[in-house]
This record gives sequence, structure tokens and C-alpha cells, in this order.
Amino acid sequence: MIKDALKIEQLNVQIQNQHILKDFNLSLNQGDILCLLGPSGCGKTTALKAIAGLIKTDIGFIELFSNTIKDNQIEVAPEGREMGFIFQDYALFPHLTVFENVAYALKGQRKSDIEKQVHNNLALVQLDQYTHRYPHELSGGQQQRTAVARALSNKPKLLLMDEPFSNIDNQVKQNMIKSLRALLKENNITCIFVTHSKQEAFSFADKTAILNNGHIEQVDSTENIFEKPCNEFVATFMEAGNILSQQEIPAGLTTVPQTQKEIKYLLKENGFKVHLERGKGANAKVIDCLYAGHKYLLEVQVEETKGVLTLEHSEPLTIGREISLTYAHDPVAIPV
Repeated sequence: MIKDALKIEQLNVQIQNQHILKDFNLSLNQGDILCLLGPSGCGKTTALKAIAGLIKTDIGFIELFSNTIKDNQIEVAPEGREMGFIFQDYALFPHLTVFENVAYALKGQRKSDIEKQVHNNLALVQLDQYTHRYPHELSGGQQQRTAVARALSNKPKLLLMDEPFSNIDNQVKQNMIKSLRALLKENNITCIFVTHSKQEAFSFADKTAILNNGHIEQVDSTENIFEKPCNEFVATFMEAGNILSQQEIPAGLTTVPQTQKEIKYLLKENGFKVHLERGKGANAKVIDCLYAGHKYLLEVQVEETKGVLTLEHSEPLTIGREISLTYAHDPVAIPV
């Protein structure tokens, strides 16, 4: 493994006097899979295109495996950056078959090697029976899987993917995510992918970067992003749990240090203990109960503060049921 296989510093993109990326900094080790996650319009796709050299960057530094591909003097063309790119709209050649699309990047190699590589890649994305079809004869998900197979053909040092799983049905998606992750790990390929799905980050990425208005708020393991968000924006976007100010935490629920600093606290949905009688903690009333697979999600209104909390419970409770709550874990402090 090579540390700092990709290093990006102070990357800025401005379009029509609007800053799309602001001081974008990122470093990845060889073989890392990073999810670039954030709300619509925050600059995720722009970041990929800037890394690939497909759009102009105002200032910034990009180094890939110790080779500088962007600084104040150097601007390596996209075709010289040794990167694969999977576009959201697939960008397949309409006049070429599936086989020919995947083989396009392998021109100049021996015919037998090309055929072996193409068939291996198409088997990975479950399209080995579609070699002679044209893009217009494929579903959206099949076109997207063809684009994945094509991008992997020349084993790029860095693979960039823009919403690679967005049009694929869930059963195929899960198998594809597992197989593609295994392939990237087996070949030690570094990857950045953009998605709007937190579940894809959990199932595919080693690390996650949360982007907000062109600025990276936090980069960490996907687990730490969810369990230890660095600020309220990250916690809210990741739907990490209940976010309460010091004044909003009812008596009897939990204790937090008294401080003059502006701090909020994250209370995870799985950290509550539900008491089926009043007076054992903070009194509350169930206002909704939904089954969420191996657990129930309760919405409860706290009597003291009138605030609403969401929490997990092992059994269903009727709407209107009066209960009390305690929080069994230490709340996570979040700077405001």
C-alpha cells in the first residue's frame, strides 16, 4: 500500500463568479475507496471533473502516485492522468456493441488478451450474455454496468464514479457492490465515488467525505462520520440521531456537562432505554411507531420540553402509550 497515493490541496473551482469548490483538500492511500457525499448542488460532480481535468480549476495542487498532475505551472490533460471515469449519463458509444465499448480502451493489445479482459469485466457486472447488443438495446441499469466494465478495462490508478449505482435495482445493486468492491481491493485500485445514498457509503466505502457548498466538512471512516460527526451539518445530513441543545435535554433523561460554550448533543436512536411506566426517567408519550426491520422506530413527545425524539425499540408500542425514557450512552458533543 502506498500512502498518499492521491493528494489534493487547496483545489478551487469558480464558475460565473460562483465558487463551486472552496479549498478542497483530500488525501487517499492506495486502494482506499472514498464516498463523496452531500446534498444536491454541493459540488460533488464538479469535484470529480476537476480531479479528472475535465473542467478548469482556478488554483490547487493534485498529485497522483508522486506525479504532479496539477499545480500553478502544470496542468496534465485528462487523457494523461491515468484515471477511469464513469459518468452519470454513462457516455457509451451508441454505434459500438457492449463488447466493443468495453474493449475500446484496450486497443493495441493482443486479441486473446482483449477478449479475456472484456469477458471477465462483463461477467463481473453480470452482462456476459449481452456482448453483441448495442446501448439502445439495454436498460438504464445495463448501460450503467457496461460503463463500469469499460472504465475498469485498463486498470486505472484512480477510478472516479458519478452515481454508479443509481439506476440499478436493489438485488442486482447489492451483488454488484460486493463484487466491484472485491475487484477494486484485489487490484488495489483507489476509487472516489459520488452518491446521494448513505447506504451505498456504508456498504461500499472505506472512508466518507461530507461536502457542503463546495467545502469538505469532514473526512473519516464511514463509521466515525456516522458515530462521531464533527458538526451539526454532518450529523443532520447523516441522520445520525437526535440533536438537542443543552436546554432541550429533559431532566431525568441523561446528564451532560454544564458549559458556556455553544454545544449541541447527539443522542443515537439505539441508545435509549424505554420504561413502560412513568417516573423512571423523562416522561413521554408515543406519537408514532413504525416497523424498520428487526426493530421498531418510535416517535415520542417528551412531557417536560414538548420536544419530539426518535428512538429504537425491540417491540411495538401503541400510539398514545405513556412511557418514560433514560439514555444509556454518553451523548456525543457537537460544536455549533
